[in-house]
Amino acid sequence: MKRRAIDPETPSESVERSLCEALLALRDVDEMQAFLHDLCTPAELEALVDRWRVVPYLLEELSYREIHERTGVSITTIGRVARFLNQGNGGYLAAAARAARKRKLAKVSP
Repeated sequence: MKRRAIDPETPSESVERSLCEALLALRDVDEMQAFLHDLCTPAELEALVDRWRVVPYLLEELSYREIHERTGVSITTIGRVARFLNQGNGGYLAAAARAARKRKLAKVSP
């Protein structure tokens, strides 16, 4: 993570919270996608997508090798995501559960 030598005028925690509020303020997938493309470099966005891509496979308890073969995501990245799934702050699990509920409701709704 990038650390600055001088103290910024606004504390990082405050700016991080502001970013979270901005993400929550977006109305739909298209707005979120536009925001992420503006916010992230292509490499940063690819890293986020790769991390998210492996979550369902880890939740299915597939081996890292099998996940790598299916996704092309590095074993190192898969291990990193697995570590946060198991020992992180619950963000991956919350997002995955909500996304699964949304998909299930979309299938049921006429």
